[in-house]
Amino acid sequence: MFYVQRDQQGELVRVEGVPYVEATETLPPDNHEIQAWYANDVIENSLKQLKQSDFEMIRVLDDLIQVLISKGVIRVTDLPSAAQAKLMDRTQARETLGGLNHLINDDETGLI
Repeated sequence: MFYVQRDQQGELVRVEGVPYVEATETLPPDNHEIQAWYANDVIENSLKQLKQSDFEMIRVLDDLIQVLISKGVIRVTDLPSAAQAKLMDRTQARETLGGLNHLINDDETGLI
């Protein structure tokens, strides 16, 4: 059984597995509103994880591009002008913060 609270329009605003003071009714686990509530929660959490992963991948790609440039595999001028401008902005911001040295946590483990 789930304990729920609704807003003025009758929409669910809070769902808990244990009783709480503001709960106005209970619904069974197979109720379509309960199923939709938790489906939205799963989607929202997945989107948050993906967004965090995007931020982390940006840093990886930025590092990769810098390594490829420093090794002469590619030149900055090989990239479109918009990409060049963004890379220069990021490079300047990173240099202001002390370069690449502080971006990777030495305590991190994994493939990279």
